[in-house]
Amino acid sequence: MEFLIITGLSGGGKSQAADIIEDLAFYCVDNMPAALIPRFAELCTAAEGRYDKVALVADVREKNGVDEIFDALNTLKDMGVGYKILFMEAENPVIVKRYKESRRPHPLSRKGDSIADSIEREKGLMQPVRNAADFIVNTSHLTLGQLQNTLYTLFSGDSKERPITVNVMSFGFKYGIPMDADLVFDVRFLPNPFYIEELRSHSGLDSDVRDYVFSFPQTRGFMDRLSDMISFLLPQYIEEGKYSLTIGIGCTGGRHRSVAIAAALGEALRADGVNVASINRDMNRG
Repeated sequence: MEFLIITGLSGGGKSQAADIIEDLAFYCVDNMPAALIPRFAELCTAAEGRYDKVALVADVREKNGVDEIFDALNTLKDMGVGYKILFMEAENPVIVKRYKESRRPHPLSRKGDSIADSIEREKGLMQPVRNAADFIVNTSHLTLGQLQNTLYTLFSGDSKERPITVNVMSFGFKYGIPMDADLVFDVRFLPNPFYIEELRSHSGLDSDVRDYVFSFPQTRGFMDRLSDMISFLLPQYIEEGKYSLTIGIGCTGGRHRSVAIAAALGEALRADGVNVASINRDMNRG
């Protein structure tokens, strides 16, 4: 069993770390009292493989919190449960700013204390835990995407293992642009099969319509450039922490050109190993 203790300074990013690590198939529990950690480990062990990866968030909100953390860690050792410690921290001004924005009191605040006083007190208490940590992550200057990359690299071996789902959606401009689209491409510049009598009742999923659309050099040139652009953009979106991307491909009615282009783009992305969902929003309208 892989057992991870997430701890650190209040306002350092423990809960955000737990949210990210949960996406790596860890079973996560926030605000676990340190005294209960060994008992929880027993339950996970008794589950016989149901909980192979467990992450617990623990802090020092209670008076003897640090002592209890070390007591719990010693008990885990006696139980033969291996563990790692992830310590989350940030610079004092950053933590002060975060608490002012959240308008919540620091858990170690005392009457007459400033937030900075509480932070210094907690840093002193947590120093032994920090010294024992296997990983220390300072979130002061990390975007959410950068924090995700850091934790994915630490606990999966490769930040690029983070999946992204691409929704490729064809649509008709006359029915409106999809509100959830991240990128929108207008293919109304392509010759329209609607004006070919034998193609009008067919859709871009039919081979005759698709063959017609792709018989033009401007279609093939557009597809080459579109595929190159999306291949370039996907790693950038992953780097910034995006989990899904919706690409809208629009023509006039959303039945012929946009459907054919969206299908071709989806096939190209799947061939590159991308998780793709295809949506033809307006193909059967009107």
